Amino acid sequence: MTTSPDAADQVFGSSVERREDPSLLTGKAEFTDDKLPDAAHVAILRSQFAHARIESVDTSTAAERDGVIAVFTGEDIEASGIPNSIPTAWMLPGLVTPQYRLMATDKVRHSGDAIAAVVAEDRYVAHDALDDVDVSYERLDAATTPTEAVGAEPPVHEEAEDNVAFDFELGDADAVDEAFAAADHVSTVELEQPRILPTPVEPRAAAASYDPGTDELTVWMTSQNPHLHRMLMSTATLGHPEHKLTVIAPEVGGGFGKKIYHYPDEAITAWCAKRLERDVKWQATRSEDYVTGSHGRDHITEAELAVDDDGTVRAMRVETHAGLGAHLLQFATATPSYLYATILSSEYDIPAIHCRVVGVFTNTAPVDAYRGAGRAEGIYVTERLFDVAARGLGLDPTELRRTNLVAPDEFPFETSVGLVYDSGEYERAMDRALEIVDYDDLRERQAALREEGRYLGIGVANFVESAGLSPSKAAGELGAQAGGWEVGVVRFHPSGKIVVACGTADQGQGHRTTLAQIAADELGVPIADVEVVEGNTDEVPQGMGTYGSRSAPVGGGAVSTSARKVVEKARKIAAHQLEADADDVEFEDGEFRVKGAAQRSMGIADVAMQAYLGHDIPDEMEPGLEATSYYDPENFTFPFGTHVAVVEVEPTTGDVEIQRYVAVDDCGEQINPMIVEGQIHGGIAQGIGAALFEAAQYDGSGNLVTGSMNDYALPRASDLPEYETDSTVTPSPHNPLGVKGVGESATIGATPAVVNAVVDALEPFGVDHLDMPLTNETIWAAVESAGGS
Repeated sequence: MTTSPDAADQVFGSSVERREDPSLLTGKAEFTDDKLPDAAHVAILRSQFAHARIESVDTSTAAERDGVIAVFTGEDIEASGIPNSIPTAWMLPGLVTPQYRLMATDKVRHSGDAIAAVVAEDRYVAHDALDDVDVSYERLDAATTPTEAVGAEPPVHEEAEDNVAFDFELGDADAVDEAFAAADHVSTVELEQPRILPTPVEPRAAAASYDPGTDELTVWMTSQNPHLHRMLMSTATLGHPEHKLTVIAPEVGGGFGKKIYHYPDEAITAWCAKRLERDVKWQATRSEDYVTGSHGRDHITEAELAVDDDGTVRAMRVETHAGLGAHLLQFATATPSYLYATILSSEYDIPAIHCRVVGVFTNTAPVDAYRGAGRAEGIYVTERLFDVAARGLGLDPTELRRTNLVAPDEFPFETSVGLVYDSGEYERAMDRALEIVDYDDLRERQAALREEGRYLGIGVANFVESAGLSPSKAAGELGAQAGGWEVGVVRFHPSGKIVVACGTADQGQGHRTTLAQIAADELGVPIADVEVVEGNTDEVPQGMGTYGSRSAPVGGGAVSTSARKVVEKARKIAAHQLEADADDVEFEDGEFRVKGAAQRSMGIADVAMQAYLGHDIPDEMEPGLEATSYYDPENFTFPFGTHVAVVEVEPTTGDVEIQRYVAVDDCGEQINPMIVEGQIHGGIAQGIGAALFEAAQYDGSGNLVTGSMNDYALPRASDLPEYETDSTVTPSPHNPLGVKGVGESATIGATPAVVNAVVDALEPFGVDHLDMPLTNETIWAAVESAGGS
């Protein structure tokens, strides 16, 4: 049940209706391409080859086309003297970091590399003129998978020997070797996690306006992190003074990680605006966004689990080759290393883990964080291993999991790969999911259906998500080139109305609702009195953006901390007005009351007016009522849960029907249960998509053959089941709100749950593993190779 946004009751924990939706649903919301309607248009020429030397670029014919304003190449950008380098934001020992220029000048390294930009009065003229740019190439061999690229010639970058960008290890290899030698059983799985193409509703876009008189540059763009974009455009690509650069993210139609990063395209657009001293804009087509925007996953892994006869897990060993694409984006190195290896312990007490990851350059689009980044890949490995091990031991997969769960009294729990889990009741969530799905009855029904030649599969997946990367000092020690803090500003107006500014950046999650709920609850005011500002570097002092399920635990933590500071200042003003000691003044439901004298009270809105009048406030106190906090958490938060998928597989056709899907999630305290449920629904859909449908595919020449929505299989509404959702609540003890975050959890849990279910259904055929996506052909071929039905 939803409540009115005007309700003055306690709003934290209520399903308040999203205030974002009216403008989105009525078409009144403004997106990047709605800005600067009279701007010139930029179109970017992309390489048609995955690997080739550029011999010449002739732009003369394109420049003469009617309506074309200018044509620029990489040499023009180099000659302008800007820094011209997209940086990575996470350093690893021995990391190779080749320069990533805005436009290629020497050679192209993947199909889609930028070579030239046409600026024209009309969008269609700009795109038509791309055909007039004549580029001569010397084609080179291309390598597209992370295993075939190791040692391939010629290399993607001459600086990277064998195309290896990094060779990362985490854990105690000697302890793992000893545990494997002593264990009763060793279970092994070799698996691939294919590339995923993030597909937000709105492809990437940018619009730029430059005032030469003031040197002010304003860029509107599809950004999950406007302050990061401002900093990188200032320091790494354009060299424009940061204090004269404004980055604004208007409505952003989804992100899923893809819109965190600084790409050449928005820098090219801004550079053109400065060079021409006129407004310009660029809007990617869907196919352009597919070949140039970041991809996700792309892992090839060998994993082993050492287990005793009683089901006790002794150790895990994992070796992964991770495709990075041709260029390093900001978190490309963190995603397959620290975000991946550190989560392999999942919900389990595994005494020893060792993980090696080889990060490999390939002649493909860059790979970076996609929803669930690193955590989804790691949990998938662990949950597949547990199913394979359970089968090898003749145990029910839930029994093996239950045997190794971390117990509630073990928290805070330090894993063997360096994380310290804050809190958890893992067995309670797992029991609840199994109860909802009637697990024991399902197993009986499965056995009965097999007698009839029908193949039911039950897949269980437990997961932990590390959310809100922090604290900043620890992140820096591990190689991060940015902080893990967040900014929250709470400012009263004299009238008692409130503006909240936060450095997070909404792409559809509902921050304007949830952050308003936090502030309204802390301040005891109606939610309608709270306005939330995000996504504008001129209106928010700083910010670290939205990714990694950080908005609620870190952004919300910053807002709540500032609200509490405001209350404490207001308490002192109220005490002064009420002629009482501040320690004797209580605050509840927006009212300050003197203990034992209920008639002596003052509302916080009245205090705000007095704070701005400044006539009668404590000596040496500054007027005004506002606070700013740079909240830097002491640790990650760790959401968790159990997902169960029930499928029926038709072996003769490979059809998969998801009959039931149960999700029990624990994200700590819930700010808005309706929004939490919406996040879970969307996350499950993306997890199912990865399991059954989605895979970016390159041909032998490095061409993306799934480069449009005609070829790339996204799940449709008809492919998705009704979701049965429930939750447990285990607050984070170190978060001021007790929240943990939920943006990525469901994607992390859904993929292994569905794959485990399909493989479970095919057990009678001797199938113990299938690589994603589990298409009809994949399933049919596995059954046929096993001897058919």
